[in-house]
Amino acid sequence: MKQIGELMEKNIKLIGADALSQRGFTQVPNAILRSPKISPGAKLTYTLLLSYAWHNDFCFPGQDRLAEDMGIARQTANRHIKELSEKGFINIKRQGLNKPNLYEVNLTAKVLRYAK
Repeated sequence: MKQIGELMEKNIKLIGADALSQRGFTQVPNAILRSPKISPGAKLTYTLLLSYAWHNDFCFPGQDRLAEDMGIARQTANRHIKELSEKGFINIKRQGLNKPNLYEVNLTAKVLRYAK
């Protein structure tokens, strides 16, 4: 199955992209970044979930992958995921044994209002 990015004609070309910028960027709502109500680890977790979703069209990162990308222990990543879930920034759908959870990242104004 082809990703949507492969099917669409590209209308933006990056000039002067180096090894760092070629890997892309992730936009994060400022309400998340500047909120004192969300821990720094939860902010990074939210950002990585956005990055996986936006840069891959679809994704299924496991908790081990998330922890590895953050440079932290799996238990710490799970704590950040739990914080985001409890505050309504993500929804977690458990898919069963040996299958990664499905994460729904909320980008609605109602959720972001809580971050302020």
